[in-house]
Amino acid sequence: MDVLRPPLINVNGRIYRRNIVKEEHYEEEEDFSYMGPSESEALEEDETCDTHFIEQTDKGYRCAIDVPSVLYKYIIGKKGETRRRLEFDTKASISIPKQGIEGQIVITAAQKAAVSSAVTRVEVLVESFRKKQPFTHFLSLPLNDSKVQEGFQTFKDEVLRQCSQDHGVEESIFQNPAKLHLTIGTLALLNDAEVRKACERLQECQSFIRDITEGKPLPLEVTGIEYMNDDPAMVDVLYAKVGVKDGSDRLQVIAERLVEHFVSAGLMVREWDRVKLHGTVMNTLFRKDTTVENRGGAGKQATSEREAFDARNILKKFANYSFGEFELNTVQLSQRYSTDCTGYYSSAGSISFS
Repeated sequence: MDVLRPPLINVNGRIYRRNIVKEEHYEEEEDFSYMGPSESEALEEDETCDTHFIEQTDKGYRCAIDVPSVLYKYIIGKKGETRRRLEFDTKASISIPKQGIEGQIVITAAQKAAVSSAVTRVEVLVESFRKKQPFTHFLSLPLNDSKVQEGFQTFKDEVLRQCSQDHGVEESIFQNPAKLHLTIGTLALLNDAEVRKACERLQECQSFIRDITEGKPLPLEVTGIEYMNDDPAMVDVLYAKVGVKDGSDRLQVIAERLVEHFVSAGLMVREWDRVKLHGTVMNTLFRKDTTVENRGGAGKQATSEREAFDARNILKKFANYSFGEFELNTVQLSQRYSTDCTGYYSSAGSISFS
């Protein structure tokens, strides 16, 4: 890190410097130091906390904040070092539940400004390490209609019959037909409360989706294939293109509105300017480990040690292949690494178009 140009993070309009500190228990622990007024000036001016209620008690002030238990260790730090540093810097006391027990982190101090300062510092740490958590759920549009599954199976059989001599093309890299889907966006939901919150936000989307679909299932066609990278001879992901039968952009509008709603609720991070609608049909991650995504392929994975395949013949022979048509009628909050009785992902919540 360039000490003269440290990376910065903006929290509630304030700029913090991000310092990287190597630790034994984690790959790295990040320390955030406020780059603004001095500590004494901050204690004088920071009399309110915009994001949490600070209550007055007989002994001073108190604030309780909800933090998933999996993030406690980042606030405690190695042998309690991070918590001690926070308490020393802010002149506040930070009480954290035992590891694995869901509860609230309680911050107390004689001065209200001290509580507010500690809350902000804890929030910065939580936000930073939350971004490093692997996603647990994703918004999905199921493509596993029986007709599409049948079309996919024919596609697989024909590719293996005609292109199995091409480099890297073999049966294990094909998608599980029962898990064919579109991924709208991924979420890291770290406890039951966050799952419930995401389900509530999904229910809020039903009205605008029904406005777009006029309260009816959306007729889709799955036709044609494309690849993710620039070189068709070195492909990791091959996907089917999905569109509305009438040629409208209603599916794209639904996807964008869903992402916008979940991003605004703080449950999702927008990765791209525009949601790319695609249904994975071949993925080299499956070659490495058939348990990856339980053969589902949702979201991004590490690309190290992946063996790409030559897709030039597949693209030439199956460019306009029709997997089938069906009526889409649901958006699901799907759980990663799971399978329900139909072979699709287990659902934490769903809404219908009709």
